[in-house]
Amino acid sequence: MAGKTTPTLAEALAAGTVVLDGGLSNQLESAGHDLSDALWSARLLAERPEAITEAHLAYFEAGADVAITSSYQATFQGFAKRGIDHGRAAGLLALSVGLAREAAARARAGGVVRPLWVAASVGPYGAMLADGSEYRGRYGLTVAELEAFHRPRLEVLAAAGPDVLALETVPDADEATALLRAVRGLGVPAWLSYSVSGDRTRAGQPLREAFALAADADEVIAVGVNCCAPEDVDAAVETAARMTGKPVVVYPNSGERWDAGSRAWDGRSTFTAAQVTGWRAAGARLIGGCCRVGPEAITSIAGALGRSTERA
Repeated sequence: MAGKTTPTLAEALAAGTVVLDGGLSNQLESAGHDLSDALWSARLLAERPEAITEAHLAYFEAGADVAITSSYQATFQGFAKRGIDHGRAAGLLALSVGLAREAAARARAGGVVRPLWVAASVGPYGAMLADGSEYRGRYGLTVAELEAFHRPRLEVLAAAGPDVLALETVPDADEATALLRAVRGLGVPAWLSYSVSGDRTRAGQPLREAFALAADADEVIAVGVNCCAPEDVDAAVETAARMTGKPVVVYPNSGERWDAGSRAWDGRSTFTAAQVTGWRAAGARLIGGCCRVGPEAITSIAGALGRSTERA
């Protein structure tokens, strides 16, 4: 966990704005790593863990205060398909937190003096399927079945000592309900972040109803959106703040679109650092980028928010 002199993430959010990192996968790909695999960046936990540490470090050095771990697509079921047994998979999940901690230690050794936090990524059920259903939801599973899927890896990740659990890219309010149940009693705070289209979840539920699920969840310290178009953020921030009264988390994609069939991005970037001041004014306190948003953009975001990236 964070050191004695480091505020908790909840305390930092009460005091001001915190900068998240950008897309881990695009940073790994830019370093030459092939992620054309059902495990995506989680494959490197087993094969090239040092590459993940380097990617986290690049974001810390760029101005990010929070590193989101490489566990988004890391599940017991997904690893089992690759012949990785339960014990080894649990070790890899825990390693994802350790690698982010290592990157934070290296950043501090390199002169970064601001507080740094680690968010353990918990992707939706559809991320394990690796067929694009994470952007649709409606998997045909009950809330109880989804809770049973998420709870074991949440337990492992929580035991590894992150500062927060990032329940992210959630496409469906039913899955959010399952995740909110699954984090109870783990002793680690969480944020809940939906993937959205306009004013609805990807599964089609109104965002006001989806956000309201977290309003009374004591474990949840922030609610918002990620892995969406930048144009969808403004209204979502206002709705999340109004429905929950909690700090809002936002980290959209670049604006390019993911084609699950060809496993490639197309279109153009519409995300600019200038947008973040409006999001902050509307209630956003955790601000960063998701897919196709790299270290240079994070430096620009930090600058737009008045955050220094200088080192000692």
